[in-house]
Amino acid sequence: MRSIIITGSLWLTLLVALASCSSSEQTNSTTTQDQISPCTPVTVQSIERGGISNSLTLFGTTLYLRRNAVTAPVAAFIAKVYISLGQRVKAGQPLYQLETKERRALGNLSVGGDSALLGRIIVKASSGGLISTFDKQQTGDYVLEGTQLCTIAEDNALAVQVNVPYEYQALAKPGRRCRVRLPDGRALTAIFQTPLTTVNALAQTQSVLARMTSSVPLPENLTVQVDVTSQANAQAQLLPKAAILSDEMLQHFWVMRLINDSIAVKVPVQLGEKTTTTVEVKSPIFGTGDRIITEGNYGLPDTARVQINAKQL
Repeated sequence: MRSIIITGSLWLTLLVALASCSSSEQTNSTTTQDQISPCTPVTVQSIERGGISNSLTLFGTTLYLRRNAVTAPVAAFIAKVYISLGQRVKAGQPLYQLETKERRALGNLSVGGDSALLGRIIVKASSGGLISTFDKQQTGDYVLEGTQLCTIAEDNALAVQVNVPYEYQALAKPGRRCRVRLPDGRALTAIFQTPLTTVNALAQTQSVLARMTSSVPLPENLTVQVDVTSQANAQAQLLPKAAILSDEMLQHFWVMRLINDSIAVKVPVQLGEKTTTTVEVKSPIFGTGDRIITEGNYGLPDTARVQINAKQL
C-alpha cells in the first residue's frame, strides 16, 4: 500500500516538473521572438509649413483676333500708295489716294474747290496696327467700290493661342495670369480668356487664348513659351516626395507616421500642389511633433516595427 502512494507522489512531482518546463519554454520562446522580430531602419522628418508653387511651361503662337479690312469707298484709280506690307500705322494715317475716272479725265486742268468732291479721295486707317495683307499696291490699278485694299491687324487685339494639356486646364482658367517669354528674351504678361471648343485628337491639348495686358507690336505666328504658376496657401503642409507612398494606379496615397520610437502606422493622405521635390498634404492636419518616415518606408505593412536612424535620436 505504501509503494502505491509513493509512486503516485512521484507521478505528481513529474507532472508539476513537466508543466514548469513547458511554461519556461513558452516564456523563453516568446522572449526570443520579441528579440528577433525585424525592425526596419528608417529616416524620419517632421511636417514643414510654407508656400508652394507649381510651374508649368507651355507653348503657343501669336495671332491677331481683330483685323480691319480697308476697302475702296468708290470705283476709282489708285493714284498713290503710302504704305507697305508689315508696316505699322496709326489711326487716321493716310493709306491710299484714289482718283475717280472723272477726275482723271480732267488731266492737268486747273480745278478749284474741294478736291474730294472733284474725285480725289484719301483713304485713311480706321485703327492703329500692322498691315497684315497688302491686296492693292500697284498705282494705276482700277478698283471697284468695295474692293479690299489692305488689312490692318489691331495692336490691342494681339493674343497668344496656348496649347494646354487637358489635365492642366485648371491652371489656364479665364482670368488667370501667365508670363509669355519671347525668343529674344523679353517677358510679357497675359491673361487667359475663354478656351476654344476643340481638343487636338493626338496631343489631347486644348487651345486657350491669352490676351496681352499691354499693346506690344509682334508678328503673327511667332512661337512663344508660356509659363503658368499656381500658388498654394502660405501655410501649406509640405513633405518630400520620398515620404509619399501610393498604389499601382496612383489613386490612393498614404504616409507612415511614427506613434512612438519603434512603431509606425499607415495614414491615408490627400495631396495638393507638387514640385519636383516637394508635395503639399491637404489632409489630414498633422501636428508639429508628428514624425513621418522619408526613407525605408517602401513596402512596410499598415503597422510596422521600425528603428530610427541613430543620427536622428
